[in-house]
This record gives sequence, C-alpha cells and structure tokens, in this order.
Amino acid sequence: MYKSILVPLDGSGRAEKILPHVVSLAQCYSAKVTFLQVIELTPMLIVDYGLPGGILPELVEQTKTEAEAYLVSWKDKFTEKAIKASVRVEQGPIVESIIKVAEEEDADLIAMASHGRTGLSHVFYGSVASGVLHRVDRALLLIRSQGRG
Repeated sequence: MYKSILVPLDGSGRAEKILPHVVSLAQCYSAKVTFLQVIELTPMLIVDYGLPGGILPELVEQTKTEAEAYLVSWKDKFTEKAIKASVRVEQGPIVESIIKVAEEEDADLIAMASHGRTGLSHVFYGSVASGVLHRVDRALLLIRSQGRG
C-alpha cells in the first residue's frame, strides 16, 4: 500500500512520537522512509553585517549541518531495522516545503505528529499539521503527541 513515507521532524521529542508508527508501517509494506527537517529562516537582529535580512551564512550552514546530523541518526536507527531510509534538509516555509518534498519523493504517505496546541497558542504559532492537512493531496497520518518534548 505505501512504498514511500515522508516523516517531517523538527528535533523535538513530541515530533518523534510518530516514529514507532512509521517503523510498523515501513516494515509492514517494505516502504522507504524519508526524514525531512525544514529550516525556516527569519531575519535576525544583527547589526550591520551587510547581508539581506541580517542572516549570517555561517549560522545557516551550522543549522543545516546540525539538522542533517540529527536526521542521519534516525536514518541509521531505521537502517538497523532493515528499513530503507534517506534524509532531506530543506530551507523555506515549513508547510510548503513538506508538500514540495512529498511530491519530489513521490511519497504515498506523510506521517507526522501534531503538537496538539489549542487556544491562543494554536492561533499565535499556527499549526504545521493543520496547514499540511488542508493542502496535501496524499495520505496523511497524524498523531497528537502529548507531554513534554
């Protein structure tokens, strides 16, 4: 049923709550898993470095390197379970990047955890899960993660 599963992660324990579900599905269907982390850059308040928006290239590269190392650690854990896995680090708006990578990877399923915010925090921070849910054209597995992380 599923040949390719996209798993967006943000480095939090809450986002990782989806992983046991992904292991089960990947093993059941012999699916390939692609781990994705999206880096959404926002202008920083740095005084006069002569760069648009004040974004330091070194900081961007460091963030990408850390994201890739994080995803590779998960890839290695899945590979140990005989699950084919790969990693992608993208830069841009989170929801749009998830959808773009799902299309590029021809993912049958996007599997992710919702942070479960409600009320004002939901309105203020927005919801990646909600954004993907309303715009994606493929299967979406969402779990609501609870607790800290």
